[in-house]
Amino acid sequence: MRRLALSFLLLASPFLRAADPAPGVGLKPETGADILIDGSRALLDDKWTYWQGPGFASALPIKWKIMPDPVDAGASTVMTDDPAAAGGKFGAADIVTKKAYRDFRLHVEFLISKPGGNSGVYLQNRYEIQVLDGDKTKHGMAAVINETDSPYDAYLGTGKWNAYDIVFRAARFKDGKLVEKPLVTMYFNGKKVHHNVTINQVWGGPNSGVDGGNDGGKGITDSPQGLKLQCEGHDVRYRNTWIKELDLKEAKTDF
Repeated sequence: MRRLALSFLLLASPFLRAADPAPGVGLKPETGADILIDGSRALLDDKWTYWQGPGFASALPIKWKIMPDPVDAGASTVMTDDPAAAGGKFGAADIVTKKAYRDFRLHVEFLISKPGGNSGVYLQNRYEIQVLDGDKTKHGMAAVINETDSPYDAYLGTGKWNAYDIVFRAARFKDGKLVEKPLVTMYFNGKKVHHNVTINQVWGGPNSGVDGGNDGGKGITDSPQGLKLQCEGHDVRYRNTWIKELDLKEAKTDF
């Protein structure tokens, strides 16, 4: 009788349903998701372009390389090492999706090959989730940059695949004025590290992303933007990256 009652509850209640696949490395795309990186050159050129911001110094076609997966034999990855960004020239060769997104669920897998490797995942080409080996500060690994502590303990280290699973809700505007700031919840390698965090501004100036030069990064505008990946001339590789559009009516980003 107890088993029958439990089975009924699992079927009837969305809060007691069988567990969804856990976030983390190797998570397959959800139904309806857009595949952004599968390790192929064709998808890279089809889905992405350069962000031609004020620091842009590269040229199409995209110079990011298709490289072997150093962990899984026979697989391919996309590597961020564009010569235009050598020496850490951020904004010189970042890539952004051709499609713009508002609210979304995102899965990104990255591997940093060497100590100190640096990249970044920019939600709406504005808000950076840091990818930076060795940095445990608020500017460091997996931080909502300059706004949260770095959950460095969830990082698996160089030479290994790591995964960000993110739900993002864009800023809301009324009559052209900001009325609700953007929110983000994030799992890092399956561990919940940020819960419904309010993002207050764009950091890093105009070279960092859209609105970075508006009112010191606080002048967020009402426009969807693409997902951006940062290039700073390091061997950081990406694979299994996908995004699913959402429409979050309430100011909640829980999974």
